[in-house]
Amino acid sequence: MGSTGLVAAAFTPMRPNGDIDLAAVPGLVDHLVGEGVAGLFCNGTTGEGESLTPEERQALAAAFVSATGDRVRVFVQVGANSLRVARGLAAHAGEIGAGAISMTPPAYFKPACVADLVECLREVSREAPGVPLYYYHLPAFTGVRLDMAELLRKAGEAIPDFAGIKFSEVDARAFAACVATDGGRYDILWGSDETLLTGLAAGATAAIGSTYCFAAPLYRKVMAAHEQGEPATARRWQEQAADMVAVHLRRGGLPALKATMQLIGAGCGPTRLPLRALDPVAVEGLRADLAEKGFFDWGRR
Repeated sequence: MGSTGLVAAAFTPMRPNGDIDLAAVPGLVDHLVGEGVAGLFCNGTTGEGESLTPEERQALAAAFVSATGDRVRVFVQVGANSLRVARGLAAHAGEIGAGAISMTPPAYFKPACVADLVECLREVSREAPGVPLYYYHLPAFTGVRLDMAELLRKAGEAIPDFAGIKFSEVDARAFAACVATDGGRYDILWGSDETLLTGLAAGATAAIGSTYCFAAPLYRKVMAAHEQGEPATARRWQEQAADMVAVHLRRGGLPALKATMQLIGAGCGPTRLPLRALDPVAVEGLRADLAEKGFFDWGRR
């Protein structure tokens, strides 16, 4: 399959009252494409997909696909606790021309084994024939901890459109095993921004992450130095990225990430409860922390 480059996990534009702001999607897409990313991932964790209604998720997916056109590939996250909801989202994604669908597992009643997870994926994938399906491996959120190499083997046999995994667990050994499965047949995308270099060393050629929305040039420096056999330079850039991510985690996580979009002039509005948006004082503290790390110098070039 062979994805390459950075895929931005897109934020969901919201109005002050928490409604989604579809009119802001084209401007956000232009910004992300301008950052030089290779693809967009909507309705995922960064996009607060689990806090949106199915109807909102469909409207948002359609807006992203329409605004993007054929400039980059759009992944639409369709996972839900109800497989029937996920099936409907997958069918809609296929109808609007999404480049791929991705799916978290049901996480309230969880699949107990790989065979059950494959059956869940198959039910959803058959609603979008011809659209590549990527499993979204995010055990820290879903609690589903299964053998991903085994999933690749079994899903590859059972699901015609199964393409690979969005691998959002910092486990380089398991990731490398997935990359090597069936002679490298599957597309395995690294899902941890602050450890991108670890993923590259384990065989990643592409990655999906939230901070690629505003610091893609920095991560491309990590990738370029790695490709050019300059490990010290790659580590230096990766350390700066990790410091930047640490600032956001210390300042509140996703609400701080979304506030950074405001700081760079690409505001997407607040987060939706239960996530609490940063107040103006906290935003200024975030600005100061990022400036201290040099973000407004190296993060934007």
